[in-house]
Amino acid sequence: MDRPLDNPSPSAHPTVEPASSAGVKDELAALLTHEDLDRARDRMQVARARREKSARKPFAGLRVLWLLVGPGILVFLGENDAPSMLSYAATGSRFGVGFFIPFVLLTFLMGFVVQEMTVRLGAVTHRGHAELIFDRFGRFWGLFSMADLVLGNFLTLVTEFIGVRAGLSFFGIPPVVAVGGTLLVVAAAIMTGRYWTWERITLGLALFNGLFVPAALLAHPDWGAVGHALLYWTPLPHGRPSEILMLILADIGATVTPWMLFFQQSAVVDKGMQPRDIEAGRLDTAVGTLLAALFGIAAILATVPLFRHGINAQDFQAAQFAQALEPRIGHLGAALFALGVFDAGMVAAVTIATSSAYAFGEVLHTGHSLNRPLREAWPFYSILLGSACLAAGLVLIPHAPLEFIILTVNVIAVLAMPPALLFLIFLVNDREVMGEHVNGPLANFAVVTITVLLVAAGVWYGVATVFPRLMGG
Repeated sequence: MDRPLDNPSPSAHPTVEPASSAGVKDELAALLTHEDLDRARDRMQVARARREKSARKPFAGLRVLWLLVGPGILVFLGENDAPSMLSYAATGSRFGVGFFIPFVLLTFLMGFVVQEMTVRLGAVTHRGHAELIFDRFGRFWGLFSMADLVLGNFLTLVTEFIGVRAGLSFFGIPPVVAVGGTLLVVAAAIMTGRYWTWERITLGLALFNGLFVPAALLAHPDWGAVGHALLYWTPLPHGRPSEILMLILADIGATVTPWMLFFQQSAVVDKGMQPRDIEAGRLDTAVGTLLAALFGIAAILATVPLFRHGINAQDFQAAQFAQALEPRIGHLGAALFALGVFDAGMVAAVTIATSSAYAFGEVLHTGHSLNRPLREAWPFYSILLGSACLAAGLVLIPHAPLEFIILTVNVIAVLAMPPALLFLIFLVNDREVMGEHVNGPLANFAVVTITVLLVAAGVWYGVATVFPRLMGG
């Protein structure tokens, strides 16, 4: 008797199920990219470390942190870039400690508040900052934010290569060799085709920002004066108001800038972090904040001897700072300072160019991951390398006013920050986007206060520029 056709025997068509499974597997294999596989491997490492932590294996908790840290440390050490360190150097050489050391610490606290929000945004949404702005606010505001980012990033990239050129000139290295060698480092770092490898290489380079610490120690700081400055915040120093205002804005721009928002959120996504990783991301950001604050204050302390000896450092470039410091902190200290400026510029060239490439890739909906090989994401890598090459070429123009350019770029970063913060505030308070991870009242109070302060600083700068006599400068 024949079996009913609507109830066939499992053995009647023995190849149906295997063929179907094979088809599904082929379809899944076609959908998975190099990026997906690399990120999955990284997540498997995190899951394994978490199981070991649950089993209370020795050092398993540290291994979890080691696997998850990266974006927060990178974004702050990347922002301790050449213009930032030279802004701190100009501050120390012009005004000493007093007002500016606690002020710089305050700017880093502001930076942590802002960057912690990007960690949550990236971990919850798995989308970059530029992509979210386009999706939630529309094409006009998306293009506005991109213009804000692109202009700021390119100008900052120029200053990074100024730092590279000027820092290595202390050792007699020609500008073409210094700038060209840095471009090769940028290219080598991104050609690994692996986010994890790129992150660890860049982290290793970024830790040389710590060269400012021994340089500061060789300057024999007056620790009593430093302690007094931290305990009793002294009033604004005497001097031309326009000059003081320029340094205040430059020091804020050395810590809180738009590219940081775009970079850290995209890096969190590229790393594959999840909502359960937010605490680790927060710790990562806190460590980055503390390290960058330590190294930034070290740059101030290293140049205080110029202030004590009444040396006018207003027009100094990086090499000139080091040359002026050499009689006072020795050749070793001056060399460490110059190398620190070079390293700061090199690391920031990598991170800031990557920030621009992430944003363009997100907006253009092309491959935008360091886990993708060059052939799959050539527009991403082209923007990254192209922007770095163009900025490097401009730096080779002779007789440019380098220190003025550096301070001005940091000021521009401050003026561009309030619009970027407004987008951030709306996004982290959007329950449809963030779910249970929306901002609380304290976080909102902090970020709104920061935004108001930055707007006030921008207005102050505008009034001082248009009506200098009102400011006495």
